[in-house]
Amino acid sequence: MLQTIEDIIKQAKSLGYTIYSQPFKLNIIGVRSANRTDQSKFDDKIAYFTYDNNGKLIGKIAIATTDPSTAWLNSPMKEVQSKGTAILKSGEYKDAYVIGLHLKKYQAVVQNKPVTVIRDNDRNAIINYLSKTEKGIFGINIHKASVGKNNEYLIGKDSAGCQVFQKVADFNDFMLMANKSKDLHGNVFSYILLDEIDKVKFVNTTLLVVGLLFFSIGVYRLLYV
Repeated sequence: MLQTIEDIIKQAKSLGYTIYSQPFKLNIIGVRSANRTDQSKFDDKIAYFTYDNNGKLIGKIAIATTDPSTAWLNSPMKEVQSKGTAILKSGEYKDAYVIGLHLKKYQAVVQNKPVTVIRDNDRNAIINYLSKTEKGIFGINIHKASVGKNNEYLIGKDSAGCQVFQKVADFNDFMLMANKSKDLHGNVFSYILLDEIDKVKFVNTTLLVVGLLFFSIGVYRLLYV
């Protein structure tokens, strides 16, 4: 699985996604965990990193969630009751984010251009990643978890589809890098969401294709050679 920033960069590049190497231009990559047994916990990751003037990698992998919580899956916001809760679809969302206000409360990295979400409308805690999709501006922001909850390890109401840092210290560090990137490169950010299940599917599909190829060659030799 994707354990280091280097692993994450390699996977993103293999999918044709853009990694910015300009000094101090921020890269933001979420990693959705293959372990999806509990949608109430922060079990995903967000990698944020830049390169310095000498090309040295600077950044961190932080604990996060890239999925909505069980609370919102069971009971979607009234604005989307008929559609179901939004789950950001894995992919690259180029220049889709800016620094702005999350819920008009504090500075975060917020959605500014359309993204694609999966609409889960079966009202249970298990996300159906095969549900229909929708493209638009839904407030799928990148922000921090609430402070002072009874259990800091539970998502609660913190994510109805947003990408959320569990630890405030990580988020603050992320925003320092985001603001430096804004000052040098403008107020525009891309977001990549990788899904570890997609990687497993790719490997399994590759193995299947190779296996079928060798099987076909074997059959051909038996019949014609």
